[in-house]
Amino acid sequence: MKATTARAVKVAFSLEVVTLLLAAALAFAAAKSATFVIVGLLAFAMGLRNAVIRKLAIPDMTTTVLTLTVTGLAADSSLAGGVNPRWRRRVLAVLAMLAGAALGAALLPVGIAWVVGLAAALEAIAVGLLVAHSDSFEGK
Repeated sequence: MKATTARAVKVAFSLEVVTLLLAAALAFAAAKSATFVIVGLLAFAMGLRNAVIRKLAIPDMTTTVLTLTVTGLAADSSLAGGVNPRWRRRVLAVLAMLAGAALGAALLPVGIAWVVGLAAALEAIAVGLLVAHSDSFEGK
């Protein structure tokens, strides 16, 4: 990855963290009165992530299109006459999304603010790891 691209990815993911934190803060503070603003912030964060992942063109790492990953896994399987390219990455992507959905569903009765807050915290950890280990992503 070029240095300019790596920097843009860090900035975009950091902006996503800030957006998620803002949505979580609003959810904790205003709850129902800020629903549309919270949804708008979450939509912006999700769109930003999709744009970054699309720009990076990482195969099988779609974030909101789980169906495409599962379809690729099935269509390329040996049962369908395929050779199973990248099956480990695909399975890990599906398991990660399922784990995130299960955790979010488990926290939902406590409140949406906790779900969004946890998403922001996990994203912040991921961005911190990205920044700390950016040399390995930039080809240095």
